[in-house]
Amino acid sequence: RQRTEAQRAARARAASLGIGALHECGGPDISDEEDFTALLRLAEDEPGPRIHGYWAERITDEKGVRRVQELGAVGAAGDLFVDGSLGSHTAALHEPYADAAHTGTARLDAAAVAAHVALCTEAGLQAGFHAIGDAAISTVVEGVRAAAERLGLARIRGARHRIEHAEMLTPATIAAFAELGLTASVQPVFDALWGGADGMYAQRLGADRARTLNPYAALLRAGVPLAFGSDSPVTPLDPWGTVRAAAFHRTPDHRISVRAAFTAHTRGGRRAMGRDDAGTLVPGAPADYAVWRTEELVVQAPDDRVARWSTDPRSGTPGLPDLTPGRPLPECLRTVVGGQTVFLRPNE
Repeated sequence: RQRTEAQRAARARAASLGIGALHECGGPDISDEEDFTALLRLAEDEPGPRIHGYWAERITDEKGVRRVQELGAVGAAGDLFVDGSLGSHTAALHEPYADAAHTGTARLDAAAVAAHVALCTEAGLQAGFHAIGDAAISTVVEGVRAAAERLGLARIRGARHRIEHAEMLTPATIAAFAELGLTASVQPVFDALWGGADGMYAQRLGADRARTLNPYAALLRAGVPLAFGSDSPVTPLDPWGTVRAAAFHRTPDHRISVRAAFTAHTRGGRRAMGRDDAGTLVPGAPADYAVWRTEELVVQAPDDRVARWSTDPRSGTPGLPDLTPGRPLPECLRTVVGGQTVFLRPNE
């Protein structure tokens, strides 16, 4: 009962923030099967945000594939750990931490990644991994590339495998994400909390490496699909705060336009689970939308390092809320999922 009430509360909170769909990243290392399947059942039985479940269990044979499918997961992905986190010094690095004499903890090798990706691809499942450090991301790239050599690049690209966090990228791994069709499922609020000259990233990695983290502009320029999320409960559900964090990244070279960030947090989430028929308000799409109270709508690029084509009024680019830091974020008045109102702000 306590678990059910917690799941209801989480869905209600998401609905109050204009969120119509959630990606639940469960797995044997962080939850259990009953938690996972109970949440999927709850979402089927009660109104609220849709739930798309990812089960982070390493696949080594056909039995493992069937197990993930029977759980109702859309992928064997999410928190399938290739490494840990920067804060705990467990993200896997090529060079030692600035404040510790080691390179973190590697949880999977390239051969394990390749086997998992190949089995998932053949079964029509998305594969995915938690990878934060540069060494962990290199391991994923090496493994996915080995699977592509086995099955063909087209099949790997078509499966749209995804990487969670992908914080410590290099030009080479960004190019590999584009080549292999990998989606970067990322959390801009990490930079807002931990970036900057005095932040946790700089403490762990030193200023030079810290400035390379979360390079959203470079990912977009390379054609890598971006999906924004919260990693709740690590950081809170906060869609507009997430969009603002990407547009006003602490490292200016990594900033993207508000329009691009908004797309990554709407259509990007759908695309990350292989859906191209949703995430926009067009005839025939699912009636999933939110109504917001906000101030004037603008076309906003945070500075001259960001492509400014869309700020020309002649382009006809629709406006979005002014997300300049310090300004109030939009307030959700109503959330509709599948044509059904799942949240209505009181007294509106």
